[in-house]
Amino acid sequence: MSGSRWPWLAGLAISAGVVGLGVGAIRLSPAAVWAALVDPSAPGSVIVRDIRAPRVLLGFLVGGSLAVSGAVLQALIHNPLADPYLLGISGGAAIAAVLVIAAGVGGAWTLPLAAFSGALLALALVYRLSLVRGRRLDAHVLLLAGVVVSAFSSALVGAILTLSQAAQLRNAFLWILGGLSAASWQSLGVFGAYSVLPLALLAWHSRGLDLLALGDDAARHLGVDPGRLRRAAYLTTGLLTAAAVATCGMIGFVGLVVPHAVRRLWGPLHASLLPAAFLLGGSFLVLADALARSAAAPVELPVGIVTALVGVPLFAVLLRRSAA
Repeated sequence: MSGSRWPWLAGLAISAGVVGLGVGAIRLSPAAVWAALVDPSAPGSVIVRDIRAPRVLLGFLVGGSLAVSGAVLQALIHNPLADPYLLGISGGAAIAAVLVIAAGVGGAWTLPLAAFSGALLALALVYRLSLVRGRRLDAHVLLLAGVVVSAFSSALVGAILTLSQAAQLRNAFLWILGGLSAASWQSLGVFGAYSVLPLALLAWHSRGLDLLALGDDAARHLGVDPGRLRRAAYLTTGLLTAAAVATCGMIGFVGLVVPHAVRRLWGPLHASLLPAAFLLGGSFLVLADALARSAAAPVELPVGIVTALVGVPLFAVLLRRSAA
């Protein structure tokens, strides 16, 4: 990736942050946003600092993490249609999250761990369903299995939300459609704690992900253990997805749209693909959340609706191309 494009991505991220901080029930100009950030006594400082800033930062981190997860999953199964949402990972995480909340044992730090277990179980189920003759993984069957598991997970989550008496789950459309309305400095800190190490590990393995495209034999000859790399990548993407679901619910298609766009613009090498996907994914989710807050004001739409409106048409196009 040429150096001239990094400032462009950084500028997009900053612009998305300004938009996210300014949009809401009370609209603030960029000048007012800046004044609120630098001066605690400025008008609107409480809104910007205590309400919108953690929301924008959490949206950026979650969007970037989902985009990175999608890019890695696409490399692992050699399919541009891979996405944590479409492969059922988000759905598995959501089932575990709502179950522990319904049982009254969920907490800010334990909830992502429960979601992580659900994500891994869903991933294992999808993987098992996708093994065909000779225990060979069929990428197209994997995608179909993921869609089935995701649909089943959404139905089960909806049933739990309807039947549970837990106050935290009543009208919690967050878990099905995703949203950043519950963002706080605490949730930002929890997600950051769970996401920093997985993101660093995936960046460390960027060369290995490149070599997997050459085939397992070639990757092994060049010093990469394909089995170990896949296990590590599945675990880290599962943890990132679980942390995102635990804090924001099931937000789909970010991991599909963003890596596809970055790969077409800047190529497939993961040393540049992963950080570019993180910046673009974070910007995309922040802007999608800003649109969700303003499109039908004063009613706030779940951000998952906006990402789906963008992602579903792209998914249809990619599916048609892959079938051609």
